[in-house]
Amino acid sequence: MALVRTLIDRDQDHPEPALPPGLRELYDGDLRFRISPAKRPYVIANFVSTLDGIVSYQIKGQAGGSAISGCDTADRFIMGLLRASADAIIVGAHSVNDTSPESLWTPEYVYPDAQRLYSDYRVNVLHKRESPLLVIVSGSGKLELERAIFQTPGLRTAVITTPPGRDALARAGATKLPSVQIYALDAKCGIIAPPAMLRLLDAEFGIGRLLHEGGPALFGQFLAADVVDELFLTLAPQIAGRGTETIRPGLVQGMEFTPDGAPWFALLSIKQRAELLYLRYQRRREDLPIAQASPV
Repeated sequence: MALVRTLIDRDQDHPEPALPPGLRELYDGDLRFRISPAKRPYVIANFVSTLDGIVSYQIKGQAGGSAISGCDTADRFIMGLLRASADAIIVGAHSVNDTSPESLWTPEYVYPDAQRLYSDYRVNVLHKRESPLLVIVSGSGKLELERAIFQTPGLRTAVITTPPGRDALARAGATKLPSVQIYALDAKCGIIAPPAMLRLLDAEFGIGRLLHEGGPALFGQFLAADVVDELFLTLAPQIAGRGTETIRPGLVQGMEFTPDGAPWFALLSIKQRAELLYLRYQRRREDLPIAQASPV
């Protein structure tokens, strides 16, 4: 039984399905990704937003996306499906701190009911590792190393930081954690260049498909560098509002674009469940070939 209903799908003209039958039924359609337009990982972003563009309430204990989506089942399933499709997931340190210390960035953690389907898709169809690599970006290196993401055997975590951040992590004991690898890159005005991160992930891990799960500042940096290829956006039917002193971030934070330089996206699909909409957009570029269901 489908979790969502497909209203528009402009990406279905392919003879062979990419998703196994169980996932295709739940998603009410197929899911294919294009080949990267450059020699870098293909970057997919996934967010949930209110009608007025808020992606976080910035309230302790309620700063995550579940407060926006209302822990919506279909939103969590799609998040798990995208994680299952990716070689790696990238997230900023603030987004990590907004989640529970027990949180894991795996497909089955966010939607346990599809664990077997996700695993079969990753291992037998995409021929990927059992779990995606988690990439955390932290310029300062200030991370809570007691979190489950750093302590769970078998789950790999790469921390991209600056030279001072690397030193801070070493002092905190991060280099003694067997599943954690630390990479120091230079920062300009406090920002590590997204193309440098992508080159690192390509060279060190062979990442072909990267899922970006925020936060808004890191996503804005990737947009400004023109390295975002797709955006999945769950639109929740609520309005959060903004006060004069409250910082409730929108989809992009810390970056702004002019009308002449703003990124444009083309609509690929719309899915619906109850009052929520699940939108998929592709960055407007030259037509790209479709990636097959094989290692990328």
